Amino acid sequence: MNDRFLRACRCEPVDRTPIWIMRQAGRYLPEYRELRARADFLTVCRTPDLAVEASLQPLRRFALDAAIVFSDILLPLGALGIEMTFDPGPRLARPVRTRADIEALAGRPAAEVLGCVAETVRMLRRELDGRTPVIGFCGGPFTLAAYMTQGEGRDGFPEVRALRHRDPEAFRRLLDRLASLAAETLELQIAAGAQAVQIFDSWAGVLDAADYRAFALPAVRKVVHAIRHAGVPVIYFAPAAGHLLADAATCGADVQGVCWRTPISEARRRTGGAVAIQGNLDPAALLAGPDAVRAAARAVLDDAGDAPGHVMNLGHGILPGTPIASVEALVEAMAGSAARRAS
Repeated sequence: MNDRFLRACRCEPVDRTPIWIMRQAGRYLPEYRELRARADFLTVCRTPDLAVEASLQPLRRFALDAAIVFSDILLPLGALGIEMTFDPGPRLARPVRTRADIEALAGRPAAEVLGCVAETVRMLRRELDGRTPVIGFCGGPFTLAAYMTQGEGRDGFPEVRALRHRDPEAFRRLLDRLASLAAETLELQIAAGAQAVQIFDSWAGVLDAADYRAFALPAVRKVVHAIRHAGVPVIYFAPAAGHLLADAATCGADVQGVCWRTPISEARRRTGGAVAIQGNLDPAALLAGPDAVRAAARAVLDDAGDAPGHVMNLGHGILPGTPIASVEALVEAMAGSAARRAS
């Protein structure tokens, strides 16, 4: 099995820097656009055959070191009775903004709404047959709360910050519920065969350090603690959150994802070398063409140095208009990193 990615997550020696790409199954691939022409986003997520196909598409084109299950961080909210649509982004039918709203949330087992995701993981493991590890994922509790309170994506997510100030105890209760749900979500995927998991805390960066330490970080720690017994590497990723980096590295995860705004060398210094680092090429660099991609990839590798514990990735999800040739150049640059190590 290609365990390069798993070894790097554990800061073990590798022959070259492993790579996978956030949103590697997506609209930059013509075959994915063809798939979506036949089924809407939620249908793909909830239909294991289609989700497996979407998960495998990038691996057929590129020599990536990990597959990530095709799903969405908001799917587990169905266990709380949250109804949503995607048009094209998420829209929740009834935002949750008061203590009464929080107390009225349903409490179904995650398995009742995420059986499709577990089956996708099982099918993906069988299809890959040990050739490539499978990554499962969930949303960070704060990020889930941000969507639940706002009802949709919104710059700065003012409603979740308003709830924090209006009713801090209710906010903590919501985060605690969501931490339990996130842990259930990951445990379900691990039991189905996920060999690593990532917690996407996409909007934690809207918090200041004090609120992050008081609210979001304890919830993430609860998630990590709940799944630690499974023994799989845990990645925590909060983009645009350089001001939170040192605190985030104490959440218990094995790998800290960093976006392009924070150099890897700085991330290692600020985390004291206690965790592996994932990232952090600017996704926009791939829009500039293969030569620019190769130069940008070399710069990331040079900044990361030869210390163990680096997983190459973008500093956020791949952009829809990314040329295939740019992704090919990035993956080839990682293949060339073996020669750099040997020289």
